[in-house]
Amino acid sequence: MPSATPMQAPPVVLCFAASDPTGGAGIAADILTVASLGAHPASVITGISARDTRSVEAFWSLDPDWVNEQARVLLEDMAVSAFKIGLAGTPEIAAVIAEIVADYPDVPVILDPMAASGAEDPLAEEELIDAVCGLLIPLSTIVTPNRTELLRLAEEEDEDESPTPAECARRLLDLGAGHVLLTGAHEPTPQIINTLFGPEGVVRADAWERLPGSFHGAGCTLAAALATRLAFGQELSAAVREAQDFTWHALREGFPVGMGQHLPDRLFGLRG
Repeated sequence: MPSATPMQAPPVVLCFAASDPTGGAGIAADILTVASLGAHPASVITGISARDTRSVEAFWSLDPDWVNEQARVLLEDMAVSAFKIGLAGTPEIAAVIAEIVADYPDVPVILDPMAASGAEDPLAEEELIDAVCGLLIPLSTIVTPNRTELLRLAEEEDEDESPTPAECARRLLDLGAGHVLLTGAHEPTPQIINTLFGPEGVVRADAWERLPGSFHGAGCTLAAALATRLAFGQELSAAVREAQDFTWHALREGFPVGMGQHLPDRLFGLRG
């Protein structure tokens, strides 16, 4: 009797993120997104939040050694095809993550900088911003900030006027980022315009219908979808487009489960 053909393992996306008990953002969002797009989600928890769909009540960062141990054990056991980095929580954890991903220079790194949460909660202190800029951005294949996050990452203290988005993106590229995908959900425009910047300037700009309501976890979904597409070996510009398409459809099919923001439905493709 012929033996069964061995099953081909899907690519592994290793996600660094905090827990979110709502399932809307953080590690839950990463796992749902990566799995729904056909890759295998591996996870490293950086912190624990107490929050609902409206706001963050409390946040506790993990010991950096625990973060390091989680990742090192995984990486000794399985090959990783992409890293997705969400909220680090502390400068020390950012440094640990940087040390880990620096050991794998051929693996794409997708950084969702989380310099400000979608609900305007002050999770990131200035020291963490400095660590993200100095340690994580230089290792990133692509950074995916919204306008608020981009300004916090790129604005200089002695400036009289805020720099333009293009100037901010250039500053992140000068820090070492391979590309910057600026998301436009926070802009007062009829459509949402997401712009991909590269070393030579604007690579692409994509317009999306602005959906009604407010969503928790859109940025996590986009970054995790992008990490998954890159894990499958897709070219970056095409991966950016497909990740946006997945995110928009997840938001369109989003649902209310609490009294605050809607949650994206990352499993929309599996529902009848």
